Amino acid sequence: MLLLDLPKKKFASVDKRPEVFCVIEHAYRDLATAEAVCSGRFNIVGVELELGPDIDWITNPLESDIEWQIEWHKFYYGLDMAYAYSKTGDRRFLDTWTKLVSSFISQVPVESASTDVLARRVQNWIYARQIFARTKHFLRFPAGFENELLASIVQQISYLKNNLTAERNHRTLELYALFIAALALPQLDPRSELLRFAIDALSENLLSDTLPDGVQRELSTHYHCTVLRSFLGAKENARRFGLNFSAEFDQRLIKACEFAMHIHRPDGQIPAVSDSDTGSYLDLLKLAGDVFDRPDFIYAATSGLNGTMPETSNVSFKESGYFIQRSGWGEDRALKDERYLMFDCGPIGDGGHGHYDLLNIEVSACGKPLIVDGGRHTYAEGNDFNWRQYFKGTAAHNTVVVDGKDQTSYRRGKPKGSVACGVFIERINRPDLDILCGMALSPNYDAVHTRRVFFIRNGFWLIADSLRGEVVHRYDLRFHLTPDAWNHCSIVKTENNCSVRTPEVALVFSAGAEPTIEPDWYAPQYGIKHRAPCVSVVSTDHASTDFYTLVVPLCHNEESPSLTVEKDGSHRIATISRNHGVNEILSWELLNGRLGRVNLL
Repeated sequence: MLLLDLPKKKFASVDKRPEVFCVIEHAYRDLATAEAVCSGRFNIVGVELELGPDIDWITNPLESDIEWQIEWHKFYYGLDMAYAYSKTGDRRFLDTWTKLVSSFISQVPVESASTDVLARRVQNWIYARQIFARTKHFLRFPAGFENELLASIVQQISYLKNNLTAERNHRTLELYALFIAALALPQLDPRSELLRFAIDALSENLLSDTLPDGVQRELSTHYHCTVLRSFLGAKENARRFGLNFSAEFDQRLIKACEFAMHIHRPDGQIPAVSDSDTGSYLDLLKLAGDVFDRPDFIYAATSGLNGTMPETSNVSFKESGYFIQRSGWGEDRALKDERYLMFDCGPIGDGGHGHYDLLNIEVSACGKPLIVDGGRHTYAEGNDFNWRQYFKGTAAHNTVVVDGKDQTSYRRGKPKGSVACGVFIERINRPDLDILCGMALSPNYDAVHTRRVFFIRNGFWLIADSLRGEVVHRYDLRFHLTPDAWNHCSIVKTENNCSVRTPEVALVFSAGAEPTIEPDWYAPQYGIKHRAPCVSVVSTDHASTDFYTLVVPLCHNEESPSLTVEKDGSHRIATISRNHGVNEILSWELLNGRLGRVNLL
């Protein structure tokens, strides 16, 4: 019989099947969080509210941002409470969790819930119940609670199956919730119809929602890893329960894992590209290495302690428009000190998560991020200032702003009308030089932005930006530095150059450029933002202009080099001079918008 037809019945509190594998259990073991919830305090998306013992689940406690209530309703803190109970045996954690769950069930109608939030909540209730029940301190749940919980899960899963989101990351996590419920509570699915549906639908979802290069179609580093967590959790649970996904499913999932491996910076964090938070997903790479017997995933996940070094460093994900330059995986320097750059030259992601950030870069070296994407910060527009618009906007990214406009006209969610287009032109890879080139075309102005990124001898970068317009424009080249550089950032003028220097990096600009340093923001996590400097170089009163920027990591207090660029028609010669007398001479020729002869001496 179908799940919708299940009669109301009592459920056994223990079944003999394997436990479901909880892919996030290790991440929710915070005793302080558990203690706070027992006292009625909830710290959600960077804001802590004291709600007391009698919870009103219907009213949003933080009216300025609905995201607070959304995250609160997902019950992630229940896993912290289950862990705290397992470590201490303190009955307060169990009693508080059951009281919260019971009050939620009694107050919130199933049909009022967003289905993606419902899916997360059901998963977390199943996980927490499992952790509580397995601990050596556990005797029983309060009388009647387990039947109340399971009856609510029946109702919620029934509603979810009939109201699934059509596509993208919400559908993935909703299908995974169905899969987990069918495995954990077979009483809900006596004929395995729900389980078969979840397996087939998850397979279809992976193939439709990831591009052939493995990147999730919303093109957000954060949402890619969030989706990957569900698919890897499904794969591991299938293994434990003797189930199988198709070979095609496995092949596409491996590609998604490869993207996750390559986007991790040498410090083990991901860049916060396109509605993302930063963070580490090395645990997923470790799981992927175990599931697929991939020693390169293990190597990346363990920072080189185990496994086998990946074979490639400079990688392209052409369908998504993401490109990585990496100096290596620990061959010639410590793994954490490797140089890394991510280049964005792809379409705006599906749905509402895409930022207006064509030709954006993120750079790290010496164990630290140096030039960073600003992150997402919030989905709320705000009353006094539209933070959503700011963090989505072009000016919040490491690219060129034309006439103060966004590349794509702002909309809080999915864009309507024409959007900016990224065109990848070419990649040239040699042992001493890797070159990326892309173009940005905007419906909001006539100027065309072409960016070339020269990665020289696995040590530093020359970034060449060409702006070509039909009328006069104001061009603003922007590089966002980290909060660590706040109050440690200075402009240094020499006879040939102006440069901006921090203890970790030098940005050296070609002759005539006058950089300024502006106060700006960096948001590593949703709801949290920190002051950080932004380097701005402005060109006005020209229809066309060129910027040349040398990005040099300063790992050992080196002196900043100097940069000169000579132009002769379609030829360019860049000379990088260091104080100890070593010069690098890079020359290139442009032929119909592409590179002709390139020499590095």
